[in-house]
Amino acid sequence: MPKVLLAEDDTTMVRLLTTLLRMEGFEVASLTNFQEPVLSALGREKPDALILDVHLPSENGIDVLRAIRNHEILKDTFVVMTSGMNLRIECLDDGANEFLLKPYMPDDLIAALRRRVA
Repeated sequence: MPKVLLAEDDTTMVRLLTTLLRMEGFEVASLTNFQEPVLSALGREKPDALILDVHLPSENGIDVLRAIRNHEILKDTFVVMTSGMNLRIECLDDGANEFLLKPYMPDDLIAALRRRVA
C-alpha cells in the first residue's frame, strides 16, 4: 500500500484528504504539529509521496521543496505542491513533480498519485 504524507495546515482539508486517500488504497500520515519541520517528518515517515502546501504556518513550502531536492536521501521523493495561488511555474521549476491549484478536484490528486506511486 503506497504511503502519502500530508503537509497541509487546513485541518478540514487533512480530514477530507485522509478519508479520500484511504478509500483509494493509500496509507496516510499527516503533520499535525508544525513545530516539527516537514523535512524531519519526511525522513521519519518515509512516504512514497508528499502532498505539500506552499503556505504552512512555520515554513514556506517552496523552501521545503528546495531542501528536499538538495537532500541526498530525500531528493527523489514524489512531491505534489498545492496552493490557492497559481504558483505552478515556480513550484515545477523548483522540482515539484505536480502542482494542483486549490480548490482542486479530488480525481486530479488521485490521478497524479497513481501516475507515480500506485
